[in-house]
Amino acid sequence: MVDSFSFQPALLGETISLRPLLEADFDALFDCASDKKLWEGHPAKDRYKAAVFKKWFKSAIESNATVVVVERLTKKIIGSSRFYVVDTEPDDISIGYTFLTRQYWGGKTNYELKNLMLVYAFKYFKVVWLHIAPSNIRSQKATLKIGGVLSHEKNSSLSGTLEHWLFYKIEKEYWLQKTAS
Repeated sequence: MVDSFSFQPALLGETISLRPLLEADFDALFDCASDKKLWEGHPAKDRYKAAVFKKWFKSAIESNATVVVVERLTKKIIGSSRFYVVDTEPDDISIGYTFLTRQYWGGKTNYELKNLMLVYAFKYFKVVWLHIAPSNIRSQKATLKIGGVLSHEKNSSLSGTLEHWLFYKIEKEYWLQKTAS
């Protein structure tokens, strides 16, 4: 299934669009990420610093799986997200590494972003995973809003170092029922 799946699709929503991350997006995306408050609940609390963000950006480019979130009205980059596969769930897809500028917190933008990615992912996969740090309460709440269910928690090296993660999952059938009502 992964063979026919594009990890960097161009997707069009009502107020946002997603497109592949480009090297030329560094300045605009760093402008989004340079807000210290963005990273308060995140394991990488210092990602607002240029040197730390450069390392993250390099890995995002090399992943060939990162998309930028563009506000359709202004054409401005407002964040990014990524599809990825985890060894423990090789037949499923994961969504993560998501961040949006604070202006778009608490509204419908994250829901629209995840909805675009879920609609696309469920054309190919039956389960989508979201891996969230226990300290990231904001992302946990947002994941519950879109239908994520806490499956389990465990130590994993998802971020490159061994850390504790919460594993939320969204099953296609459940999500289709939820969005149909």
